[in-house]
Amino acid sequence: GDLLSLPRSDCIAAEQLCLSDSICNATYRILEDCALAKTRFLPLDHDSRVRCLNAELDLGNSSLLHCKCHRRMKRQEHCLRIFWTVHASMTDGYFNLETSPYENPANEEHWKTDYNELAALLSGSQLAGDATNPCLKATHVCNLSKKCVRLRTDYASICTKGAGSEDMCDRRKCHRGLRNFFEKVPEDFTRRILFCPCQDELCGERRRKTIVPDCSFQYNTKPNCLWLLDSCLEDHICKSRLADFQQNCQPADMSPDGCSQHNHAACLQAYMGMIGTPMTPNYISNSSVEVSLWCTCESSGNQKEKCDQILSMFESNKCL
Repeated sequence: GDLLSLPRSDCIAAEQLCLSDSICNATYRILEDCALAKTRFLPLDHDSRVRCLNAELDLGNSSLLHCKCHRRMKRQEHCLRIFWTVHASMTDGYFNLETSPYENPANEEHWKTDYNELAALLSGSQLAGDATNPCLKATHVCNLSKKCVRLRTDYASICTKGAGSEDMCDRRKCHRGLRNFFEKVPEDFTRRILFCPCQDELCGERRRKTIVPDCSFQYNTKPNCLWLLDSCLEDHICKSRLADFQQNCQPADMSPDGCSQHNHAACLQAYMGMIGTPMTPNYISNSSVEVSLWCTCESSGNQKEKCDQILSMFESNKCL
């Protein structure tokens, strides 16, 4: 009874409940071993694979098998680790991760912001003259929110340290700062900064540099996209964001917005989730809204098709 009365979306609560039940606990421990072998790329023999699959099936309808995580929750990494422990078999095949570990955006509590109030404040200030550069205006609006300006300053200072010089910037810290900004600042602010509409290259340059690409996006030489994917699949957050992106940005020719889920906003939210991961995307120039990953498919050998598929998720995705 308790298993079914649990909120469906909380993997941490579901794990606690499972560990208190001896049968569920034993099954979960088997799945932890299976997930560990997978992350270390240890080949499983036939019997071990069957044991892992049976353990997943044994969970049946328990809340652990159906739990989800929230994008802005505390202990998010712990929650995602639980999800991938009970869904380790999903990553068989190559990178079609099938389902997002995140709760559907429509089910999440929408963040209420006083954006209109801030916009009114802004129109009465001397900053209102920036109508020609919507990206600059979006930044000024961010500056009126203590949280927005603090977290934006945080990632900007981390990501600009050493960028473009012989000292390499600390990419991991830069990525963490970016994720902090996009997770903790209300979307009303982050969306306007990242997707501000530009009419000229000056504005486009500001938009492209939102994520400090010299550190967060670009390497000295473009790595192969398959290497980027491998780095992503080894990281619980990146793998989860990629699964979310694949689910919400699945293109569909017949759909009016180009999205099979018919939810363009959810796709943009999933795109924002990729920023600050090993597969961070960005605008490719100051004069277009085309985006890409910083990687190449040259020298992919017999995996060229798979590599092109990774790149095209961003470069030619009608939904995105």
